[in-house]
Order: sequence, then structure tokens, then C-alpha cells
Amino acid sequence: MRYFIELSYNGTNYHGWQKQLNANSVQEELTRCISILLKEEVEIIGAGRTDSGVHADQMFAHFDTEKIFDSDKIVSKLNSFLPNDISVKRIFKVREDTHARFTAIARTYQYFVSNKKDIFNQNLHLVLKDLNVERMNDACQNLLGEQDFTSFSKVNTDTFTNNCDITHAQWKHEGDHFVFTISANRFLRNMVRSIVGTLIDIGTGKIEVTEIKKIIEKKDRCEAGVSVPAKALFLTQVKYPDNI
Repeated sequence: MRYFIELSYNGTNYHGWQKQLNANSVQEELTRCISILLKEEVEIIGAGRTDSGVHADQMFAHFDTEKIFDSDKIVSKLNSFLPNDISVKRIFKVREDTHARFTAIARTYQYFVSNKKDIFNQNLHLVLKDLNVERMNDACQNLLGEQDFTSFSKVNTDTFTNNCDITHAQWKHEGDHFVFTISANRFLRNMVRSIVGTLIDIGTGKIEVTEIKKIIEKKDRCEAGVSVPAKALFLTQVKYPDNI
């Protein structure tokens, strides 16, 4: 039987989602705790691999077991076992062929920028220069649709293609904060953070709005802006078909 876990986590203390040698990960903590509770070794497969320091408001993962258990009780026990920066929201049964990563049809990230120092919120990227939201949103139009996003990807990754279909990309100015929301069928490693860095360059006037189209066409990571810090990036939604 296959089960889905819906969870959230603060990624500050983790080297990303995926298990790594000699480094703490969310996947490792979750696997350890579920294996203890079910009294068997389970394999946890996530909907994606968030980078070191990236957070998730909504993440899904799946595991297989033939054991019968009360989902509500397991969730309660898991949350007492897990570190305070990981929270399991629910566990539910899905079809055997449903895969947390490959069945997902869309993912949404948000990035939070502030032009004012906030000592009580460390999950913001501080940009002291004025940002022109209209310019940044004009540039966002060039991101939409299915394209090769090699210019915004970490080099030497094991991905089978660098094509992604972006369906939404927009900045909103909310008080002292600037919030960037982006949705796509899939994302490459470091993609959102390098896109944000490039858009900030456009917002501050460092480069022109039209440059982003040229950057995409060149398929060269060196052409894009710097990657902004991971601490302000959140995976906010993973979407699946209705019939899982």
C-alpha cells in the first residue's frame, strides 16, 4: 500500500531535502522517525529536492508499507518525534502507481525580498536599492511557456532535460516586502534563485528588461544574475491530479 505524507519544514538547519553523506537532511529525519514508528525500514520519496536552506510550506512524499495504522495517531506521534522545524500535516492512502515526484503536475515557489531590515524575520533577502516592480513584471513575461532554462540552472546536474513550462511569474509589492511567485511543471536546481537574482538586476536598473530574453537564448549560466540566498525561498504548493 502506498501513502502520501503532506509536511512543511523550515530548511535553515538542513542541507536540503535529499539524504546526503555527513549532512543533515529533511528526508533523513522523516525516514528515521517513520521507520521507528512502523518498526520497519521505509523509503521516503519526495516531490522534489529543495536545496540547502530552502523552506517548504507544502511538500509531499510517499512511502510503501503493508502495515495497518491509524493515520491521525501516526501523525501525532511523528510530530512528537520529529525536530521542531519539521511538521507533518497529514498522511493518506493513494493509488499504488501514484508517485510523489513524477505524478506532480505543478509546483509553486515564493521568494521574499525586503528593502527594510527586519531583525525578527530572518527569512527575507535584504535589497536596499529601489526596486521597480513594473520593470520586473515586464521581464517576467519572457519567462512564460516551455523553454530551455539552462541559463538559470546549476551546471553539471543529472537532469534529463532543461526544459520547463512556466505558467505564472509575478512580483507583488506588499508594504516593505516584495514577493515573487512562480509556478511551473518542474524546476531545475538553483533555477528560482538565479531567476530572482536576474530580475532584481532588472528592478534596480543594472540591466535592461530586454536582456532576460537574450539570457535565456544563450543557454549559459554565466549570463544570468547571481543566485540570491536560499533563506528567503519557500516551496508553497505541489499540485497533483484529482484521481491520485
